[in-house]
Amino acid sequence: MSRIALITGATSGIGKATALAFAGAGIDLILCGRRQDKLDELSASLHAKVQVTSLIFDVRDNGAVQAMVASLPDAWKNIDILVNNAGNAHGLGTLDEGDTNDWDAMIDSNVKGLLYVSKAVIPLMLERGKGHIVNISSIAGKQTYANGTVYCASKAAVESISEGMRLELTQHGIKITNVAPGAVETDFSLVRFKGDKERAEKVYQGFEPLQPEDIADAVLYAVNAPSRVTIADVTILAGAQSAATTIHRK
Repeated sequence: MSRIALITGATSGIGKATALAFAGAGIDLILCGRRQDKLDELSASLHAKVQVTSLIFDVRDNGAVQAMVASLPDAWKNIDILVNNAGNAHGLGTLDEGDTNDWDAMIDSNVKGLLYVSKAVIPLMLERGKGHIVNISSIAGKQTYANGTVYCASKAAVESISEGMRLELTQHGIKITNVAPGAVETDFSLVRFKGDKERAEKVYQGFEPLQPEDIADAVLYAVNAPSRVTIADVTILAGAQSAATTIHRK
């Protein structure tokens, strides 16, 4: 088999774009998500290019994560690349008005989910003495903004986890890359605003936002870099964006 990549949140947005980019590069895929129909649809579209298998689990469920990764056939456990992409924003408001269910959803997926999946995969990489973990953070992990405190905190945690992973795992031949996207046009805002399409669309009006493929290109570049190179941390902003919430709209 060629290299194997496990991608969480693979059925949409950055995760799906990364799967397509990896398939184009001949990287076999373990696609992870919560919806069987979406996983089957994506898998079918990629089978002509690479070998594909899928795992159905919610990253917030540690038991399911560990069981599903353990259930992989031995050949599929030779995971070369892990892309921790699953996660989301929920709600936008001040702390005193925030919904604690939204807080739990963000911390459980963006932080704990990333840790659960990493804990399941890292031992497999350690056994082979090689691997590459790509964590999808956010500009929000580097620059906190009002009304997004908990989301920003969850992504700041990803930044710290990436740094900690690098300190712990480089000696074992495992590279760590942290990718922090700015304004990417995905379902991100639709989820944040509870399905309010009109409000979500306004987020991307007046400028040209990043596309998921732009982030996937950076991820592919990082995992294809020579062994002497580690792309440790990269921030990708839209052309009209100069900071987390500073976008120059026309």
